[in-house]
Amino acid sequence: MNPLVLAIVTGALLGFGVWAVAGVALPVRPRLADALDLLDGRLAVPTGEPRTGIDRLGGWLRARLRRPVPAATLRRLRLTGRSVERHDAHKVIGALVGLFLPALFGAALSLLLGTSLAVPAFVGLAGAVVGFFVPDLLLRGADAERTEDATEALLTYFDLVTLERLANASGSQALRAAAAVSDVTVFAAIRDALERARLEQRPPYPELRRLGAELELPALVDVADVMALDEAGASLSVALRARVRELRDAHLTQARIAASAVSERMALFMVVPSLVFGLFFLVPPILRLLGG
Repeated sequence: MNPLVLAIVTGALLGFGVWAVAGVALPVRPRLADALDLLDGRLAVPTGEPRTGIDRLGGWLRARLRRPVPAATLRRLRLTGRSVERHDAHKVIGALVGLFLPALFGAALSLLLGTSLAVPAFVGLAGAVVGFFVPDLLLRGADAERTEDATEALLTYFDLVTLERLANASGSQALRAAAAVSDVTVFAAIRDALERARLEQRPPYPELRRLGAELELPALVDVADVMALDEAGASLSVALRARVRELRDAHLTQARIAASAVSERMALFMVVPSLVFGLFFLVPPILRLLGG
């Protein structure tokens, strides 16, 4: 191996080791932003239960790195129902896989063929960086599907709220009873928001608006505005059913637009075989004309 490459790899490993030892030895101090978010209700309260499995690895990494998690990533993780610790653990596992797979492959080639270890070492470092960001890319790539599932769950929740209102339940009772039906991620988030509002002895509608803005679900904000009319003594059954019908129509229209876009993309793959089949008949005459 080239001495310069060996020195670079050795220095990088030594630097990483010093950083890891310093991270373990130094005390962990909570971030002020996290403490304020915890007091304001924007951050989930730790349950105190011991982490098991890969969550413990992700919790250790998060405590040592102390890097803030972007709001978009928090929103995606909350809609997915995955904790930040588990997401960080996936990032660590991806980095380790990207680091060791090229190194093991390079070591095998070096033993069998006597090749140099310089290229696998650099490929392993690049693979570690790529593997560290693969969970973020996968999480971002499934954003449209996740929003679609959340919207479907919300429409079901609105139907349940409408049925509770038709059974002469109050606005708050209808919201809580409908949220207790399922353990889907959206239902669980709504249930937590309603419980927080109950413990703080506040109306649930501002909390639902905040949740809708945080998860980027405008339908939840609209229904919270409609349900807030209950405090003014208005009859909500007709207005709620009309709003839910509008939301369903809008969701159906978006689904049709997405299906049309997929059909248009599939048309290209349907045309390609026809073009290839036509070329079988056009190429021989063209070749005869060029040869004559």
